[in-house]
Amino acid sequence: MKSAFGIASAVVAALVLLAGGAQAQGAKTSSPAELARLADQLKPGEWVWAPQIAVAGPLLVYVDLSRQRATVYRNGVRIAVSTISSGREGFETPTGVFTILQKDADHRSNKYNSAPMPYQQRLTWDGVALHAGGLPGYPESHGCVHLPMGFARALFGVTKLGATVVVAGDAADHMRTSDSSLLAPIDATGAQTAPAALDSDAWRWTPEKAVQGPLTIIVSKHDQAIVVLRNGVEIGRSVAAIDDDDPGTHVINLTVGKDGAPRWLYVALPGHAEEEGRELDEAAINRVRVPQGFYTAVKGALTPGATILVTQSSVGESAGRRLTILDAVTPLP
Repeated sequence: MKSAFGIASAVVAALVLLAGGAQAQGAKTSSPAELARLADQLKPGEWVWAPQIAVAGPLLVYVDLSRQRATVYRNGVRIAVSTISSGREGFETPTGVFTILQKDADHRSNKYNSAPMPYQQRLTWDGVALHAGGLPGYPESHGCVHLPMGFARALFGVTKLGATVVVAGDAADHMRTSDSSLLAPIDATGAQTAPAALDSDAWRWTPEKAVQGPLTIIVSKHDQAIVVLRNGVEIGRSVAAIDDDDPGTHVINLTVGKDGAPRWLYVALPGHAEEEGRELDEAAINRVRVPQGFYTAVKGALTPGATILVTQSSVGESAGRRLTILDAVTPLP
């Protein structure tokens, strides 16, 4: 029979081995080229973290359900990539543009028998979140995005409430094409409201409905309209002339250049890998025309971290199923 000392030593040794294995799952690098090389070789449970590549600027997390990967951008530059496990069949992770509503390092599930959800970062109030969890190499969760423990801890340490999370790829609600309404509008309390039509007005601007929080500008080619949300609450809407027959979806993030000037950079969505890090050019801007008053109001509200979503989906009323692209209310600590 082993002595108490021997048993204790064995437990300590096991913990050391476990800690070593967990550490080995995360690679660190200081080179963008090396990060790209390592990211292409990740196996389930592995990740690469290089925050020093871009030390300041707005943060954006991009979750690719098709490739089961999460990529972190800071100021438009890729600084980390991780394997994930998203929702399995019947519990598919919703696609869309979300904000981090709540952070809890020691969270336990309210729906699934108090299951531990370490380093939880809530995306919706009905249970979808980023957190540490199982990583078998395929979708297996109840809808959340599972991350490696070390990556979840590191990500938790750099994000703030209101940070933008884009979820795209093969899921039940695919975001690239839809005839359904893109928005399920909410008020400042998170309660659903009726879609706000423009009636006879060309545009509307009501920033007092949400005075702070992340700004999302949705450009609907289907409706030839633009909707502006702050913290998930609609604060503006306008008619628009959008001269663009591209059927794809694009996400563009407002960053800060080395010279301190604002820069709009594309985030590479599935099918648009070539757009990663590309700056929004004058030609693309000129394809969208809106009333001068609306343009001036939106321009005055822009801050680093703002997101533009260009889509074929509708932003009005629809008889079809709603596709919620942005789900956010006032974040809670």
